Formats: sequence, structure tokens, C-alpha cells
Amino acid sequence: MLIAELKDKEILILGFGREGQDSFLFLRTKFPQKSIGIADQKEFDQLAPETQKLLNRDRKVVLYMGDSYLAQVNKYDVVIKSPGIPRGLVLPLVKKSQVLCSQTSLFFDNCPGTIVGITGTKGKSTTASLIYEVLKQGKIKAHLIGNIEQPVFQFLEAATKDDVYVYELSSFQLEGLQKSPHIAVFLNLYPEHLDHHGDFKTYVQAKASIAKFQTPEDYFIFNETDPEVSRIAKLTKAAKIPFTPTRENGASFVAATEPVFLVAELFDISKEKAQKAIAVFKPLAHRLELVGEKRGITFYNDSLATIPEATIAALDALGENVATLIAGGFDRGVPMGKLAQRIAESNIKTLVLFPTTGEKLWKEIEKAQPNGELPKHFFANTMADAVEICYRETPKGKICLLSPAASSFNMFRDYKERGEEFKKFVKLYATKKLS
Repeated sequence: MLIAELKDKEILILGFGREGQDSFLFLRTKFPQKSIGIADQKEFDQLAPETQKLLNRDRKVVLYMGDSYLAQVNKYDVVIKSPGIPRGLVLPLVKKSQVLCSQTSLFFDNCPGTIVGITGTKGKSTTASLIYEVLKQGKIKAHLIGNIEQPVFQFLEAATKDDVYVYELSSFQLEGLQKSPHIAVFLNLYPEHLDHHGDFKTYVQAKASIAKFQTPEDYFIFNETDPEVSRIAKLTKAAKIPFTPTRENGASFVAATEPVFLVAELFDISKEKAQKAIAVFKPLAHRLELVGEKRGITFYNDSLATIPEATIAALDALGENVATLIAGGFDRGVPMGKLAQRIAESNIKTLVLFPTTGEKLWKEIEKAQPNGELPKHFFANTMADAVEICYRETPKGKICLLSPAASSFNMFRDYKERGEEFKKFVKLYATKKLS
């Protein structure tokens, strides 16, 4: 749908987080006199103070807040759904005459520039950031947008055919799309977000949208070692460019550099220039982030590891010096068996486990090592307690790693808050007398 077509439509913005607010500000600029509906599960007084001020200043908004926020969905011509609201929750409420879309789909329909889309269960933020830095090194007019916390409408007004948008795409943003990016990069696929999508099959279908609508003029760069990704590759009409990720890439972060070089090649950027950009790239916060050495212990913050495979990758990257692992969090129904086996094969001596997947992981470890020596384990309900245990139990010269293998929502607002809490208490207990 073109933005111009919205002029005479009744519009509801469904979900008023970062992306919903970006959509509202963009539409208000385009249509200053239009009445716009806003629906959000939070009550008005639960919104951030600056968000409340934004809405109070606008006389043309109609608010639907709280538990009944979905009640008026079928009264609008166009519903712009935010990524965090499951599509399956909204579809039964809309009529055939309505348009259910998203900020991502509207950007794809209206962007005159080139879109490089990156998806995968893990590694997409780092890979997207690397591609962005390499394109800049090659003097390309590049922008890093999407799931990496850069809502896209703020870029649309000034977009030209010469702009390149490196778009990190989550499964939430991909579901329901009817267009695919010119260049699609697919890294890997593991069970995640099953609470949102319902099952792995639906999650895979959402992810597959990155390739489903490509044309023979497009490119699909994909991890040929991943069976699910390889199956999706068969669906696209785009030129297929497979890669095999290698664990040793000479960088200080866990990410496959192969797709980065392949994208660079498509933009005629030399391998030397790409390597130069990669060499100076700093790992993103909460992604195998070195916190520092305190009391002889080296601490790493890998709070963004929200699935077992991400924690396994962190253990592989840091090697046998990891003596203490903090893991566990909100249970999304993801199996823990592979991680338990990896821990059983490691030199980890101490586990600090958060509810509720911490208990689940420990049971799997007991199964993986029925007759072997089990690591020490402690159950913690706060980050303060977890870090104190780590200081007490981790030998000098060894690594303490926060890599939860689960999402954070049962204890923290998000993975960032969890990581920041970890860093805060690591610094606090560095000089505090331990009990």
C-alpha cells in the first residue's frame, strides 16, 4: 500500500511502543489533520511520561487502552500492527475489506532505494551491523534500520533510489509480508519465539517471507549447512548464493563473516576494504561483550543469547576457560538438551541458574551426565545474588559468562536490562566484601 493511499483511510496504529510511535509521528507529519486511532494493551498511565505528553498534545488521536484494546480493530480501514502483537491474534478480528499491514510492509512498498534484509535466529544484529560498516567503507549511502532498534519511517521521507537500507528483520517483522528484499541474507534457523508464533512451523513460515517474494533479479545469500534455511532457499526465484559459516574468523565476536563479504561483492566493494571495516568493528553491547577483569576473573556479558544455540556459540568462542556460566530465564518451550550436552562436555565447574529454564536445564544436565562428575549448581532469583556467587566460586584466571539461553521477561524488562544489571553488579562486587 502506498502512503498516499492512506490519505482518505481510517487508520489504527495497533501497539504503541518504539515502532508504533515512529509510525504515528510519520503519519502525523504527512496528515496533520487526520484522526488516528491508537490501541495498546497498556493503560494510559502505564505509558512512559514522554509518551503520555506526546498523546496529550495531539487533539486528533482516539485512544483504546488496556485489556479491551482490540475491541475496535474492525472499525478501521487500515490497521498498522506493531511486531510484538501476534498476527494470529488480530487476523480473526479484521474483515476482508480491511488492510492489516505493518511498518515493515509499508516501508517495502514505499522505499525507492535498495533493501538488504538480514534474518536468522541468531547473529543477525552483528551481521547487519558488519554489512552496514562494510558498505560505508565502500562509500555506499547506507542506513542501518529495523529490529536493531531503528524504526524505519524516520528514514522514509528522505529516501532516494541511491540509498541502501540494511534491514535487520525479525520473524515478527517478516510475518505477513508480501514483498521480499532485493538482497536477502539468511543465517540460521532454530526454535525461538514459539510463544508468539505458536509452533516452529509457523515461525519458519514467517522467516521464509524474506525469500518468498523475490524475483530472478534478486539475490538470496544463505547458510547451506542449515537444513531449514536450505529448504527455504528452494522457494525463492532469486539468484542463490550459498555460504558455509566458519567458527574461526579472526574477529573478536561470534558472527559469520562469509555473508558480509558476499554482500560486499554484490556492491563491487573489494575484499580488502571489507576486511578493513571488519577489523575495526566493535562487538555490539550484550553480544559476547567483554565487561573486564575483576579480582582476577574475566567477565563476559552475552545477555542477547536468548536461545541455547547462542549460548553454545559463546562457549565455543570463549573456549575451555569458561568456569562459571549464568543461564536460565523465561521458558518459551525451547528444548535444552543440546546445551546440556555441550555443558557436560565443557570445563564449566559452576552453574548459576535463573528460573524457570534454569531448573529445566539442570534436569537435562543430570540426564547428560548420569554417572559423570556434575558441576556445582546454584539457583538465584536476583542478578545481585548470581554475581555474588560467581565471584565466590570462579577461580582466578578463568571466565564467568552470562549467556542465559532464554529470554528475560520473567525477571527483567528485556535482555538489555538483564545485561546492564549484570555489568552493574560485576563492578559493584569487585570492591565489596563478599559474604
